[in-house]
Amino acid sequence: MLNTSNHTIPSQLAVSTSLIKCDDTSTTIGVNSTYQYNKEKKDCIKNAIMKKLKSATLNNELGQDDSFCILDLKQLYHQHQKWKCSFPRIQPFYAIKCNPDPKIIQYLTSLGFGFECISAFEMKKILSYGVDPSKVIFNHTCKPTSHIQYAVDHDIRKMTFDTIDELHKLKTFYPNVELLLRILTDDSKSQWGTGNKYGANINYVDELLSTARNLNLNVVGISFHVGSGCLDIDIYQDALKNARFVFDRAKSFGFDFNLLNMGGGFIEVFDNPKKPSFDQIASVIQKTVDLMFPSNVQIIASPSRFYVTPTLTVCFQVVGRKILYNQPNKHNKTEHKKYMYYVNESLHASFASRLLYCESPVDLKVLMKNGICVYHQDLKEQTYSSMVWGHTCEPGDCLAEDIKLPLLNIGDWLYTENMGSYIFANSQFCGFQRPTTIYINSFCTD
Repeated sequence: MLNTSNHTIPSQLAVSTSLIKCDDTSTTIGVNSTYQYNKEKKDCIKNAIMKKLKSATLNNELGQDDSFCILDLKQLYHQHQKWKCSFPRIQPFYAIKCNPDPKIIQYLTSLGFGFECISAFEMKKILSYGVDPSKVIFNHTCKPTSHIQYAVDHDIRKMTFDTIDELHKLKTFYPNVELLLRILTDDSKSQWGTGNKYGANINYVDELLSTARNLNLNVVGISFHVGSGCLDIDIYQDALKNARFVFDRAKSFGFDFNLLNMGGGFIEVFDNPKKPSFDQIASVIQKTVDLMFPSNVQIIASPSRFYVTPTLTVCFQVVGRKILYNQPNKHNKTEHKKYMYYVNESLHASFASRLLYCESPVDLKVLMKNGICVYHQDLKEQTYSSMVWGHTCEPGDCLAEDIKLPLLNIGDWLYTENMGSYIFANSQFCGFQRPTTIYINSFCTD
């Protein structure tokens, strides 16, 4: 079993335990306490933004007016309390690739997290924070041998597989490995899935388990991933049923599984009554897990997006503007304008996840207009059809193709929230540097 010992919560964040309360039957988040938390969060973010912009105004050095990020560490703890209330049995493991920010990793380590790594470079990074190797999973089904050797040298034993060739490779380079068989699940209802790339078909399981037994390799459990952004409860239930089936089949080959990894992709959806809420999905998953798997089976998951997405706000400046005119014709007697804005952000920088995962259009909001901060204000101004372009020379670097915005001027600022996942899966294309990150604790009072 993985080491799941409890860790002490940092004292500066422990005050937030009153924000979320769990009872015996459901997860409840108090309306008043949540409102107070959100207000304090907005106030703290606004203060940090104003300090940064004031500094940029006073200091005209190169890069002072570049885009920047506000990362709220307090939001991590808020998400953690929500997860513990919703999934009391399921231990969170964090996928480093989602956001490798050092302060995020340090804080999650203090909460007792396990970690999923895809490469030796990620394993080296996470071990440098003092994480016990027993709490690390090498979660790649096709591993370079040199990366396997790194895991051997550092006693990282748990790895995933989904092919016979991988079993033979591991027999050669790591015969004492503890294996998780990644099975294929239905990811057709997710926003983006990995089923066409990873996961063994359920009909292939017997051959894999038989090969592992013949090679005298130790398979300790199952891994699956229903895809990111899945909001279909039936998909989770079917995946758990398949996992239970493989648990039972494993006994025929002499394996006694004790670990189930439910993967990641957990998200929250707000203001959409047509979709099940996070709490509704969590309730069904938790009940299904308890029904199908006894208490001696450890259940883990990788809710990395759930944890870090709401932690980060990106702020960026309008550095150019172009006005397009649609000339009147016999069908349209009036002249229409469309505004194109050029900003110091990019799909190759903070908005990289839109390229990686074909995400829906981002919600761009006005931060600073004509020198006045309008953060989270409802502007009573006329809006115009607008395009927002990134600052690289790549012709597809468009953040928003058709968005309604008030008339903006060069020097105004925009922002977008919920940008914490995969923001650092970016490049320095065209020489533009990655944005500076400003860390806050939204329970601040100054």
